[in-house]
Amino acid sequence: MLCNECEKNTATVHVTKIINGVKTETHLCEECAKKQQAFFNNNFSMENLLAGMLNEAFTESYKDAMPCKTCGMTFDEFKKIGKFGCSDCISMFRDRLMPTIKNLQGYDSHIGKIPKKAGQKYRNQNDIEKLKVDLRSMIDQERYEDAAVIRDKIKDLETRIIEE
Repeated sequence: MLCNECEKNTATVHVTKIINGVKTETHLCEECAKKQQAFFNNNFSMENLLAGMLNEAFTESYKDAMPCKTCGMTFDEFKKIGKFGCSDCISMFRDRLMPTIKNLQGYDSHIGKIPKKAGQKYRNQNDIEKLKVDLRSMIDQERYEDAAVIRDKIKDLETRIIEE
């Protein structure tokens, strides 16, 4: 494919923009792309991308919300810069983040490929986590017989993990 600008060199930079549902594609050679400073001087970073997505997703302000107990970062500060202040921020802001992550990805847990060697242990650990959530729900609903069945499944899976 030839460059859209000079129509001589092979295009190696491909830019796709979707603005208000209208998709435009630009194909440039390296030389023409360098000339168009907009592609390289727009301060693109994952933090900026995430901050932009968060500002779209979270329209309400969290000025009165509790800051992170470890680093003191507020959720509004996180929205502006797109990265956490420390590892504890994830836990602190989890309730606000998970619905947005689920909307973006379609799910809120990793469901990708698992290496065969680590696969069974990982699956068992995931199953235990899900069963613990179910167990808590059964106990909250006072369905103790169902809770006992789930408890036994958890014990069985934990035994399998230890034996591996």
